Amino acid sequence: MPLKPKHIREMLLLALSIFSLPMASASASTCYGTVAKGRLQDGVQLPAQGKNFVPYSSLGISLGRTYVHQSVRDIVVDAYTAVSLAAPEKRFMYGETGLANGGPFKPHHTHQAGLSVDFMVPVLDSQRRSVLLPTSALNKFGYDLEFDATGTLGDLRIDFEAMAEHLYQLAEAAKKHHVGIKQVIFQKELVTLLLQTKRGSYLRNNVPFMKATPWIKHDEHYHVDFSIPCRPL
Repeated sequence: MPLKPKHIREMLLLALSIFSLPMASASASTCYGTVAKGRLQDGVQLPAQGKNFVPYSSLGISLGRTYVHQSVRDIVVDAYTAVSLAAPEKRFMYGETGLANGGPFKPHHTHQAGLSVDFMVPVLDSQRRSVLLPTSALNKFGYDLEFDATGTLGDLRIDFEAMAEHLYQLAEAAKKHHVGIKQVIFQKELVTLLLQTKRGSYLRNNVPFMKATPWIKHDEHYHVDFSIPCRPL
């Protein structure tokens, strides 16, 4: 039985409505196991740059060493945006995070589930201007730099106020995404100075700093593990 013009128009309208629906978004990330023994599914890369932040190395990006869980990416970006409003003159740099599928990530002992991010310390120059940490292959892209117990390296000094503001905004962004910060790894003597900033009281009560001594010195960067439920490995 041939279709009537009315039915043909209805079918065409239905087809058009189907094709006009928004495309399904990419699968949300899923983490498995733990940061020390885990993997990641549907990981995403951190942005190559932003208004107030850059990566530690363009080579690191091209080698796929800046992948994270999608929620972590959103938290990191939201926190940088918030810091740009609170302290627009400050500049920041993130370090290594992990591989697209997670898993072992040498030379790191963790970073396996997409929940770990290294942030290079924000620094001030001799004129107290916010500048980026000098990173290159000669200093292992910043990881080979060493600050003393006062947070000083030559003419550079760790900008503890900027770092404290960043950690505050990370913690607040994590809350908005219904997750948290599991721990922050940073040198103990430098944590003492960090807690003397205007955000110090908040950090003391809301951000868990690792109490044990890490296997390598964490003075040129602070390692952040986010608390996101993962499936069994």
